[in-house]
Amino acid sequence: MVRIGTVWDRTTEVIGGRGNMLAGIAATGIFLPSIVQAAFRDFALPAAQLVGLLAAIVMLWAQLAIVAASSDPSTTGGSAQRIATARFLPAMGVVIIVVIVAAILSLPGITLLIASGFDFAAAQAGRTQGAIDAGKAAGSGLYFFVFALFMLWLGARLIVLYPVIVNERLGLGAIARSFRLTRGLTWKVIGVLILYAIVFLVALMAATSIVGLVFRLILGSDSVALVTFLAGIAGAIVTTIFSVLQAVFTAQLYLAARGPDAAPVGAALPE
Repeated sequence: MVRIGTVWDRTTEVIGGRGNMLAGIAATGIFLPSIVQAAFRDFALPAAQLVGLLAAIVMLWAQLAIVAASSDPSTTGGSAQRIATARFLPAMGVVIIVVIVAAILSLPGITLLIASGFDFAAAQAGRTQGAIDAGKAAGSGLYFFVFALFMLWLGARLIVLYPVIVNERLGLGAIARSFRLTRGLTWKVIGVLILYAIVFLVALMAATSIVGLVFRLILGSDSVALVTFLAGIAGAIVTTIFSVLQAVFTAQLYLAARGPDAAPVGAALPE
């Protein structure tokens, strides 16, 4: 039986034992792309979207490397990066398929919202909406509520997707394997995901708000772009910390779900 408390204990042991290695991977693969993304946030839309896509690609590679480094005590930093490179394309393919399926499932709600008269351009520009069909808008809202619950359930069942891709050399088969490994753990994982999201959002908002306020007082109200960038750096730090925590936790959950045949991982891991 998998105990979430035990998984958390192993997660903290791995972070404590392999902190330098994980920090090195996260600094180049998560923190720096997040800063670049923050710097391009106010650029023209195509450039910002391209930078965001490239940042997401690098972050996916870093997540795979952290999972590899957290899954086996014999894995060094260099071998973790080589494993991430080798498993990157299968992981990218699986992620694209999951995103496409989620996008297709969201279409009925979007269709209802369009049929209600909702103006997406006006919403993006902050303008007032015109006449909206309340019934269709309510139907769209109900659909997206159910869709959000489904995505939360799906996220819980696929939480060990990256560890499966990294450790079992699977592609699309990793989806079915993840479902098998998380059988009986769904509600526990959903609770962890909700708690993680709450703590992450609170930490992110607190960090960006405090840093933004402090530098606005120091630099003045005319330095909006610089203040926004500095607040983005604070957000990147929080994102990096929580991304490492998430990757290590999923690796430990995967090992626990696999059972006794999984290699033990603890604080005595080599750097």
